[in-house]
Amino acid sequence: MKNYIYILIFLISALSFGQSVKSENDISKKKYAFKSGEWLKFRMSYSNFLNAGYSTMEVRGASNNGKEAFHILGKGKSTGLISLFFKVEDDYQTFMYKESLKPYRFIRKINEGGYTKDQEIFFDHTTNLATVNNYKHETVEKYKISSEIQDMLSALYFLRNQEISNLKEGDNIELKLFMDDEITVFKLQFLEKEIIKTKFGKVRAIAFRPLVQTGRVFKEQESVTVWVSDDKNKIPLLIKASLAVGSLRADLDAFKGLAHPFNIIFDN
Repeated sequence: MKNYIYILIFLISALSFGQSVKSENDISKKKYAFKSGEWLKFRMSYSNFLNAGYSTMEVRGASNNGKEAFHILGKGKSTGLISLFFKVEDDYQTFMYKESLKPYRFIRKINEGGYTKDQEIFFDHTTNLATVNNYKHETVEKYKISSEIQDMLSALYFLRNQEISNLKEGDNIELKLFMDDEITVFKLQFLEKEIIKTKFGKVRAIAFRPLVQTGRVFKEQESVTVWVSDDKNKIPLLIKASLAVGSLRADLDAFKGLAHPFNIIFDN
């Protein structure tokens, strides 16, 4: 069960879609898939019956150097029986400019069964450098990054805001993430559109399959599928991961403050 909240954040950060961002000088005219005040809650379960914990993601307003920005907070916590022998408390935060939806600051403070990380990363998109402050080991290091880099959490909100209507079944998308002090190329395959059942009712969804790298968070034999809402919000609805032992599932459990209507299909 190690890193199950990490897996959720990692998956959610990569479960979207690639197109180039269209630059607009007046950001007040941009239409975002999310807004300040959006809040999502996910319920984690192990092997479909054991409640493993909860994860929340919240959007707030911010500013940096006179530029408008978003402050995204991702929290994860184990509950119930799982928490008795494997306690998890995760804190992920990203700060991203509204105009470009690029991150300028990322926080990762986690405790997963005694495995801890306490990092803060500053992204300089002028010099294409990432400064990693490791507070646990009291080190500061700089890394060369891509001009289109995203962190684990900013990737979701950057990609939720992109156009995906041109994707066809079987298309593969590549995304560059700065994670664990290096750039990771994450591939994602578009599967199909379908209607899935949620606790809120039936919802039109789009299914994706991350093509994960061997030797990182996932093993080669693991199979992961992600469903996002087929609407202007593009919010994660369901994530299923088959692990070496058992399975992991994340369901959208609650939400508020969406930027657009959440369309539920009601049977006649």
